[in-house]
Parts: sequence; C-alpha cells; structure tokens
Amino acid sequence: MEITELFADDEVGCAEAVAVDSACWKLDCPELVQHTPRSFANQLRYGWDLVPPRAFLAREDGTPVGLLMVHTPQYDNTDQTWLDVKVHPDHRGRGVGSALITYGENLSRELGRTTVGFDQIDLPKADAFARRHGYEQKAVEVNRRQELTGLDWDLVQRLYDESAAAASGYELVQLTGSLPDELLDGMVAVTESINDAPTDDLEIEDDVYSPERLRAYEEAQAKSDRTLYRVIARAKDTGELAGHTVVAVERERPHIAEQHDTAVSRDHRGHRLGALLKSAMLLRLRAEEPALSQIDTWNAESNDHMIGINEQLGYRIVARFLIYQKTI
Repeated sequence: MEITELFADDEVGCAEAVAVDSACWKLDCPELVQHTPRSFANQLRYGWDLVPPRAFLAREDGTPVGLLMVHTPQYDNTDQTWLDVKVHPDHRGRGVGSALITYGENLSRELGRTTVGFDQIDLPKADAFARRHGYEQKAVEVNRRQELTGLDWDLVQRLYDESAAAASGYELVQLTGSLPDELLDGMVAVTESINDAPTDDLEIEDDVYSPERLRAYEEAQAKSDRTLYRVIARAKDTGELAGHTVVAVERERPHIAEQHDTAVSRDHRGHRLGALLKSAMLLRLRAEEPALSQIDTWNAESNDHMIGINEQLGYRIVARFLIYQKTI
C-alpha cells in the first residue's frame, strides 16, 4: 500500500478521494451531505478560515482504498491535530485504517503536536477501531437537518413573533457576505460566545478570535463558493452587538446550506434572542434562496438549549458521531 499526499490542483486525485469518501457514507450513513470533487478541492485550498487540512490517499496497486485528512489548528489548540480516516467498504478489515491512523499520528509527532483527536460515526465497529488504537471517547456530536419543503412556516412565524416580543430591546441587522468594518470588533466578542457551548470531556482550549480570523473565515467561505447570510441582534439602547447566526448556502448545490455559528453573548441571554435569530434567518432564506431545501447543523449532544430551539424548528437527527482523543 502506498500513501501519498493530495493537492487541490490534482483533479484525478480529488475525484478519487471523493469516491472513497462517498462509498463510505453510502454504506455507513447515506443521508449525510457528501463532498463533490470541487468542494473537496476547495477544502484543501481554503479550509474553514484559510487553515486548510492536508489530505493523503492510500492506494493498493493503483486502486484508491483509503483517505486520511489531517487538520492542524493554527489559531488555538496548537498542541493538537484532528484526523479523519476513511476506508473504502470493499477494502475494510485488512489494516488500511490502522495504517492511515498510524500515518496521521506519526505526522502529528513530526509537527510537535501531542494530542490527536478524531471522530467516527456511532457504529460498533467504528468504536472498536478507536479503542483498539488507544483513543478515549470524550464527547458526542449530532448532525441534524431541517427540511424546508415540509417546514411549518406558520410555526416559524409564531416563534419569530413571540421571541421578537420578548426581545423588544433589540433590533436585527441582516447582512450578506462580509461584515462592514464598523461591526468587526463587536463581532469578535459575539463570536467568542461560542466558547460557552458544552465541550463535554474534550481536552481543548477556548477558540481564539480576532478581526483577522473573522476576515479569513469570510474569505475562505467566499472562495469556496458559499454565500454567507447573517442575522445579528443589536441592543437598541447601547448599540452593543448581542448575538448572531450565520448560514452558508452552497452555490454549486444551492439546495444545500449549513448552519454555522449561532451564539448569544452572556450579558444578553434570557431574552429569547437565540429563537429570534434562527426564526428570522429562516424567514429571510425563504425569501432570498427559493431553491434551498435543507439546512444541516451540528451540536454537542449535551447542548440542550440549542437543541431545544432546533427541535422546535423541525430539525431531525441525521447522524450521531463519537469524538475521541489520545495523547501521543
């Protein structure tokens, strides 16, 4: 078996990587949103916020059999790497996954990283694989999906009206794309509120944000052909930014969107701003993105407050992931 690094301009290699990835999800969780060769290449170019992962393809006699993604945080948690290991279903049970995870751990050591994490879909064989390689489960994350075609829009409107009444001291600012310069510093503080979300037993530091990182995120999303929709809550009396929600709509597949951050600053909680932001976003997307039919979101299974809002809005579970870590 040969393991070689992939790069974004390798069209054949990216297509092979997507074929491995898609074959895995077709068996393990066919409903999960899958990469296209274009979106996979963009991931290797830009990542989430201009810190792209590295990709390695395993081949046997020229046949792609496995895929390894290595994420190396640069803004925070710089002692860690996060791995993603996929083995084509036709080639499982022959040591490909073990070779890939060992490769990722060795690369982590070379980079001076001392903690390795990865997640696996909640299946018995996947859990056994993680534990066999010395990983300890630290958290559970759940992917939920909202189907807009069957959504009860009267319910969304009621939720908006009720939460708007409870949050009468706030106004909503609706933006598309990049933040205006005058909101950038305020949005750093609001974005940092995501650190209050539960992390269970994960050994991680808080995310660190700055104006430069927010701009890097905007640039990476735009270059990855995603349109960012934002709704921001602002206090009427002080002008202080209090919370926000962000949804990214794919341009290659405009029926698909992903919920990015939703956060409310600690000093402004208790006014139903979370429900107001999310219901306002839905009403906006209904008007501005007529082709949109699904929005996926990811939350820690222990994040009861946000899950409660999502369930009010008709989200259903697509997949449950177990998150592991290991000290090397």
